[in-house]
Amino acid sequence: MLHRDANVYHLKCSHGDIGGYCILPGDPARVPLIAEHLTNTYQVSQNREYNLYTGFLEGVKITVCSTGIGGPSASIALEELNILGGHTFIRVGTCGGINTKVIGGDLVIATAAVRQEGTTLHYAPIEFPAVSDFDVTVALACGASNLGYRAHTGVVQSKDSFYGQHDPNRMPVFNELNAKWEAWKRLGVLASEMETAALFVASSALKNVRCGAVFNVLWNQERKREGLPNPENHDNTKAILTAVEAVRLLIKADKNI
Repeated sequence: MLHRDANVYHLKCSHGDIGGYCILPGDPARVPLIAEHLTNTYQVSQNREYNLYTGFLEGVKITVCSTGIGGPSASIALEELNILGGHTFIRVGTCGGINTKVIGGDLVIATAAVRQEGTTLHYAPIEFPAVSDFDVTVALACGASNLGYRAHTGVVQSKDSFYGQHDPNRMPVFNELNAKWEAWKRLGVLASEMETAALFVASSALKNVRCGAVFNVLWNQERKREGLPNPENHDNTKAILTAVEAVRLLIKADKNI
């Protein structure tokens, strides 16, 4: 068991380095881009896929920590940040649209995630839902609205295999992959990504931890399949600004409790 004043194994930092509010991109290169929207920022550590910066927003210490790709590394980041005092987490990442109303350049704010991955089985039975924190989700929705961004709120799918989605017919289990993808479409799932279910379930398993997620939509393969306009957008600025605005709103709300 790690002590609260000890360096955590993967993040290579200590209790005083971390803010209670944490923004979690996947890509390590995205961390300094997010940190630019804070004040008095500095790099805390960098190890493996984990790049950490800490700064201040509304006078409150904020940490930005990359998680890498997939649920295992994302859950490690959340666990170790929580050991060091993190209590509020926002994943800011990218996704591919599933529902045809979702277009490249839109935002998706997750209310829940399909657990089509393996990490969460180590936290909870499959019957337990991967759901976001209500207050964080409302803050994200309000943040996007305040900034004038087009955002969709709903369920996303979390998977373990990028190529299982994009080249399913090559896989020996192609029948299962295609059948489940069709189910997600019929159920109105908005988009596909790789970390959110793990973060939502891990946060539910910890005490006094809340988590939400916002994504930039890169493209939508279902729109392409149906011959609909399918713009690509790799600019994550709107998702980043929405996450920062949500943290600002949460800080102000928490001060009034």
